[in-house]
Amino acid sequence: MKRGVSILGASGSVGESTLKILRQFPEEFRLVSFSVHSNLQKAESIAKEFQPDILCISSETVDRTVLGNKIGNTKVLYGSKNLEEIVQEPEIETVVTAVVGASGIRPTVAAIRAGKKIGIANKETLVSCGPYIKTLLENSKSYLVPVDSEHNALFQLLENMKKDSLERIVLTASGGPFRKLPVEDLPKVTIEQALKHPTWNMGPKITIDSAGMINKGLEVIEAHFLFGFSYDKIGVVIHPQSVAHGLVETKDGASFVYASYPDMIFPVAHSLYYPKIVPKVLRSHPATSWGNLEFLEPDLERYPGLALAYEAGRAGGISPSIFNASNEVAVELFLQGKILFTEIPSLIRNVLEKIPNTFPVDLEGYEEADRKARELAFHFSKDKVVHLC
Repeated sequence: MKRGVSILGASGSVGESTLKILRQFPEEFRLVSFSVHSNLQKAESIAKEFQPDILCISSETVDRTVLGNKIGNTKVLYGSKNLEEIVQEPEIETVVTAVVGASGIRPTVAAIRAGKKIGIANKETLVSCGPYIKTLLENSKSYLVPVDSEHNALFQLLENMKKDSLERIVLTASGGPFRKLPVEDLPKVTIEQALKHPTWNMGPKITIDSAGMINKGLEVIEAHFLFGFSYDKIGVVIHPQSVAHGLVETKDGASFVYASYPDMIFPVAHSLYYPKIVPKVLRSHPATSWGNLEFLEPDLERYPGLALAYEAGRAGGISPSIFNASNEVAVELFLQGKILFTEIPSLIRNVLEKIPNTFPVDLEGYEEADRKARELAFHFSKDKVVHLC
C-alpha cells in the first residue's frame, strides 16, 4: 500500500524536492494533498501531474475563478485556515511542512493532533512556540523528523549514539554571500546581493536570513527543542563548502560528521522513508570529490542576529516568538527597500527589549506575542526608530 503524503508549500524548494522524491518512487508514495500560497499555475501543474485529493491555495486574495473548485478529481480549497483541513486526511502518513513563517504553526498543530508523522521544514513552528509543541507531542502518537539539512544530519547521527557519550551538537553554515565583505560595507549591500546565496537555492526570505546568519540562529533554537540540548551545548561553525551538515562532539573529544552533497533531496527522502532506510542512491558524492573542507568560528560583529537568537533562546518564554516575528517583518521591509540590511538585527533587538517576556501555557499566548511583535516592528520602522548595530 502506498504511503500518503501531504505537502504544505509545494511550490518552494523543499516542496520541489519532495515532489522529486515522489516522482522517483511512485510505487512507494502518493500525494494526497498539497498547498501553494498564490502560484496558481504551479498549483494546476502539480494537481494535473499527481492527481491528489485536495489542493489548498492559502492566499486570501487570489482570483478564485482561475482554478475554480476542482481540477479534474482534485478538490480546490482557498484560505490559510484550510491548511489545517488538508493535513488530516486519513490516508496521509507524512505531512511535509515546507511553508515559510508562522503560517505553518496552526497546520502543524492540526497534523500533530491527527497523529501524523511530520517532516518539519517550517522551523518557525518550534521557534515560536516550542514548549507548547513539545507538550502536544507528548500526548500524541505524532512525531517530528527534521527536514532542514542540518537538523536532519544531527537526527541521523544522534539516533544511534549513547546519550551519556554526548558533549555538544554543532550546526554548520555557509556564512552567506558576505562572509568576506568588510563589516563597514554591510550597510551598503543591495537586495540583489543579499539574494545571491553561495550554495543553496532557496526562497527570498530564507536567503536573506542566511545572509545575516539569522537563519542559523533560528536553527539553534529549533535544535534546542528537537534534541533537548541546552544552548551552551549547541554550536555553530561556518563551513563554506556545505558538505558537512551537522557534527556531534563526544565527551572523549571525538567528532562524528554527517556529510552529503548540498541537495535537499537527501533529508527529504530520509523523512519520507523514516523509520525505514532510503532504498537506493539518490546522488553519488564520494569523499574524493569533497575537496578541502573549512570550519571557521562565526564573527558575531558580522552576524549580530546569531548572537541575538542565542539571547532569545536562553530567555525562553515568548522571546523566541518575538525574535521570529520581528525578523519576518524586518526581512520583508528590507526586501521592500524600506530598511538597510544591517537594520534587520537592530529592529529585532528593539522589539525584544520593548515587550516583557512571559511564559504562556497555550497556543494563543504565543500567537498573541507574535502579533504584538509584528505590530511593534512595523511601528519602529514607520517611525524610523531603528538604529544601526
